[in-house]
Amino acid sequence: MIQTRLNELGIVLPQASAPAAKYANAVIVNGIMYVSGKGPNTEERGKLGADFTTEQGYDFARSAGIEVLAVVQDVLGSLDRVKRVIKVQGFINATASYQEHHKVLNGFSDLMMDVFEERGVHARSVFGAVSVRDNLPLIIDSIFEVEQ
Repeated sequence: MIQTRLNELGIVLPQASAPAAKYANAVIVNGIMYVSGKGPNTEERGKLGADFTTEQGYDFARSAGIEVLAVVQDVLGSLDRVKRVIKVQGFINATASYQEHHKVLNGFSDLMMDVFEERGVHARSVFGAVSVRDNLPLIIDSIFEVEQ
């Protein structure tokens, strides 16, 4: 059971955050769940490479992962219905000279593998962004295979 695994990891999922505009938190099509971009659960705003370190970025990505898990649980009723994490895309709000985007996104990837083990291994892409919504440090999109 994934809830047992979350307990072992000391993770308590928050209530799923509401969409920031006119869109759904997630959409399921033919057993594939597309989760809208989520940022970290923090009041902090700014750019990696100027306002935040790579280590802080890693923590932000992990926090965004917890937000994603909260949405997935809210929509599915149970994280046990996740068959696999398929794809992750990270958009890192960073300075033009910042080069450690991949290390930041490891915060999300490590969380998915900690929670889902082999089912958490995924494909991913990471991009530096000139700006993101609300000047969040990052936003992460994710795609899951789920039981219908």
